[in-house]
Amino acid sequence: MARQQTSVSYQARADRVTDYIYARLDEDIRAEDLAEVACLSPYHWHRIWSAMCGETLGDRVRRLRLQRAADRLANSDMPIARIAERAGYASADAFARAFKEAYGQPPGKYRENGSHVAFKVAAQAEDREGFPVSVEELPPRRCASVPHRGAYMQIDHAMGRLFAALTAQGIVAPDQAMAAVFFDDPDLVPVDALRSAAISPVAETLSFAAPLEEMTLRGGLYARLRYQGPYADMKGAYRWLLGVWLPQSGYEPDDAPIFEAYLNSPQKVAPTDLITDIHLPLRAS
Repeated sequence: MARQQTSVSYQARADRVTDYIYARLDEDIRAEDLAEVACLSPYHWHRIWSAMCGETLGDRVRRLRLQRAADRLANSDMPIARIAERAGYASADAFARAFKEAYGQPPGKYRENGSHVAFKVAAQAEDREGFPVSVEELPPRRCASVPHRGAYMQIDHAMGRLFAALTAQGIVAPDQAMAAVFFDDPDLVPVDALRSAAISPVAETLSFAAPLEEMTLRGGLYARLRYQGPYADMKGAYRWLLGVWLPQSGYEPDDAPIFEAYLNSPQKVAPTDLITDIHLPLRAS
């Protein structure tokens, strides 16, 4: 019992720190402040966090800030200087160097030539063959989940909680599959009300506790689009899949949520090398 309570305590500390980071990405985040939120010394907490979450605190903050910057470059007209400032960089040059190191090209080039542009061109041309889509039958799967409410680009917040909970409860595997389910249409539902969940398939016999919740991922027919690139560019992939491929496919969407399966981790590969399978539920004929 004492060991279980200790695991829950460390999980709660990780959750508090995760919440603090997401709430203050536009602010100066000091390592000492994060340790204070966790109620541990900086030396010990940084090592515990890295072991539980798979990346250092500094790497987490840097990755999230650049990921949000990429979203603003791909999906808004915000000036690059303003994006750099909101990402915590003192100058546009420093931001450009950091962004190029992570995303392979400077911010201006990314805005003009990122993978979001390829999907936009294919959508405008109504090119159904522009990207590979397969139709497949999937079995229902029992999952551990952590709910999320808010912007879909922040599903990583729930993903961090999910991974920390799986680790704290001793049920995370080296090849643990990670995915996310999205319940609402972001074009119809206010951002603050969007519902989603970070999920991970688990064995039928496996027991787990709060904050993990049980969810069954729908079995049945799906269209699967394999997407490679930054998460920030995926809006274009969705527009092409739903606006070009689906109307020309002969299929109709089923009344069930889309889910994404993440085949590698942003903690381990560059954003341009991320691979995501987007699954659109279809009605069986």
